Amino acid sequence: MAVYVGLLRGINVGGNNKVKMDELKRMFAEMGFARVQTYIQSGNVLFASDEDEETLRARIEPAFEARFGFSSRFVFRTAEELENILARCPFTAEEIAAADAKSEKESLYVSMLTEAPPAESLAKLNSSNYENESFRIVGRDVYLLFDLSIRNSKLGVDVHKMKIPSTNRNWKTITKLAAMAREMAE
Repeated sequence: MAVYVGLLRGINVGGNNKVKMDELKRMFAEMGFARVQTYIQSGNVLFASDEDEETLRARIEPAFEARFGFSSRFVFRTAEELENILARCPFTAEEIAAADAKSEKESLYVSMLTEAPPAESLAKLNSSNYENESFRIVGRDVYLLFDLSIRNSKLGVDVHKMKIPSTNRNWKTITKLAAMAREMAE
């Protein structure tokens, strides 16, 4: 049985799309998923399942909308995929430290997409000039490094404009989710 993390985009932000984590956890448990846990209010739910990602999405997204009254796309990563995200960070420790020294908040994020971006989206990102912002793409994950902040980021907007369902998490959250998933998998 695989350990998954289901990541929601845009919930509990600015008083909109409110979802209580205990209610989200209850929904997953009622759907028959094992070892369900949530982490912080941004929509991170860990669970175990034998189903593949597309089957999970087809089951969970309609159940979520019925339960909470609005639709939201889920991005899924397995425990192994989270470990790979940590291991494959394309930015050096020096690059991250330099960005951290300038940043207002977190500097390193990962935008996790449901699929790898198509060539035309990559071309657009690669042709743009992002002052104080850098990115690297590894498979279906976009690593984002901000010297200032993700807020009002042109790069963040352009990643979202790729029209591929995605959600961002800062490095601290990804590290914690990977540790939780690792514990569940043991």
